[in-house]
Amino acid sequence: MSKFQTVDFYKSVNKDYKLLPFRFTELEDNSYILTNIAGEYHVVERETLEKLIRHQLSSGNKDYLDLRSKQFLTDQNTSVAHELLAIKLRTRYSVLPEFTGLHMFVVTLRCEHSCPYCQVSRQSDDKLAYDMSVETASNSVDLALRSPSRAIKIEFQGGEPLLNFDIVKYIVIEANKRKQDKEVSFVIATNLALLTDEVLEFCKENNVQISTSLDGPQELHNKNRPKPEGNSYQAAVSGIKRVKAILGKDNVSALMTTTFDSLSKPEEIIDEYLKQGLGGIFLRPLSPYGWAIKTKTYTKYNVDMWHEFYVKGLEYVIELNRQGIKFKEYYTSTILTKVFTHNSPGYVDLMSPAGIGIAAVIYNYDGTVYPSDEARMLAEMGDKYFDIGNVNKNTYEEIWLNPKLLDAIEDSFAYSVPMCNECAFEDYCGAEPVFHWGMQKDIVGRKPESEWCQRNMKIFKYIFKRMEGDPFVKKLFREWGQVDA
Repeated sequence: MSKFQTVDFYKSVNKDYKLLPFRFTELEDNSYILTNIAGEYHVVERETLEKLIRHQLSSGNKDYLDLRSKQFLTDQNTSVAHELLAIKLRTRYSVLPEFTGLHMFVVTLRCEHSCPYCQVSRQSDDKLAYDMSVETASNSVDLALRSPSRAIKIEFQGGEPLLNFDIVKYIVIEANKRKQDKEVSFVIATNLALLTDEVLEFCKENNVQISTSLDGPQELHNKNRPKPEGNSYQAAVSGIKRVKAILGKDNVSALMTTTFDSLSKPEEIIDEYLKQGLGGIFLRPLSPYGWAIKTKTYTKYNVDMWHEFYVKGLEYVIELNRQGIKFKEYYTSTILTKVFTHNSPGYVDLMSPAGIGIAAVIYNYDGTVYPSDEARMLAEMGDKYFDIGNVNKNTYEEIWLNPKLLDAIEDSFAYSVPMCNECAFEDYCGAEPVFHWGMQKDIVGRKPESEWCQRNMKIFKYIFKRMEGDPFVKKLFREWGQVDA
């Protein structure tokens, strides 16, 4: 059998257009998604794709015109394709010079809850040795305010940060004193069990927002987040109501974590969020850190089981919107921002190069600096690879120029990562060096074995298939992605 094409094949070549760089992958039988370096996408049938790459696509074809407008190809009728592509790419990376907008302060490791999936290796609430000191707090504030970002958010974490509320107040007051021309906002990540009138009054006076955990209905929440001698669900929902009443409904948000017991209840969990008047939900899988590993909670379900849960949850959210009930799934909407705009949403896990240090940094109770919350969790398990310095010992330059940080960022640039550089979804995904170091002891990660990669690939394919198969879903998803458009 001949390995050469016939003469007729070469006669049909259209030399009037040139291809610009793009990648593609199969969505389903005979359907392919094409993406380019600016994040533009187009879905075509296999026959059209073959004609495109063989330069046999007619200039009058609708797909041809769409592909030209999205900078997949260029011809004599367009002279600005390269410039447009460059502008879109430059816009996507424009956040990098103003790096580190999120600064997390671990004011204590103490916590009065005993969640079996806790990823931060909590300590009992009587161990004062795990509280942040005034000196560490002050030095951390100075470091945070040296960030090139004009607007920074300071987030208080734990443990349970309200167990060291005096330091929370100190940091808020000092940051406002020292901020000069920066915009500084604050949020406390709390289980709300220790919420008092004093806390609410201080938050109202200083525009401090509240973030909490809500894993679903009462039975599920109490099982996931047990509180000795107490009902953690009642503390959470009553706290949400109090925060809304005093601070306003837009100043409280909630996060859920998916345990094995959650898998059969996506609709009930979402209904609980609706019941509490929350406008959306982040369907979040467990992370392989802390007590989630010690109690083997992390290993109780796999990628396929979680994806089934995610799909059921997202389909329920879509149906709610179809009925006129406005509600979002936030991980999906973050991805869609990257799909439908050229702006970076700044979400650490979906950045390339990796968002560690660039999008977020964390100051531990003892002054140790980590480039992400996951890096801190890994350190609490004994692996301090991502320890990049200490606010009480190192200068700003020593911390931010630490080779551990710079090397991880450089190595995580997906355009040069095996498999990622060929993946059609690379522009919407990110690098997760901490996850891959924790699981594989490899910053880049072996992608065929990576749960992170498998989970996101399933999500991306599902999102695009749903958009292409349902005009309502495409319109809804575009609204989620173009929230500021």
